[in-house]
Amino acid sequence: MTAGNNDRDRLIAEGRRAHEERQKSYRERALKMFPWVCGKCAREFSGKKVRELTVHHRDHNHDNNPPDGSNWELLCIYCHDNEHQRDIDAQWAGAETGAKPGKPDKPEVTHNPFAALAGLMQEKK
Repeated sequence: MTAGNNDRDRLIAEGRRAHEERQKSYRERALKMFPWVCGKCAREFSGKKVRELTVHHRDHNHDNNPPDGSNWELLCIYCHDNEHQRDIDAQWAGAETGAKPGKPDKPEVTHNPFAALAGLMQEKK
């Protein structure tokens, strides 16, 4: 065997290992488990368009990959971006009102426009 053959065999073996790792990845598992349909807009995917189908982690924890896929949802790239943007918008809205993320607070009322109404009504009599 020549040195070139050894390099080629090593590259082929590395390629096969990398392919097996990708097969084990959560995206590959999700694509095998679920129909190739976006969970939000119901667009169907096939062929090369499957690359536009992404795996959304419902709890936003990419390390939470249960074998049954219960934390995954297949979304097209547009719906996936929209889903994350909605979370960002909700966090900003919560920051403006003083609410803590995950714990919505009622806004504090600092002004009562009818506070002096009783006194004004007494004067009219």
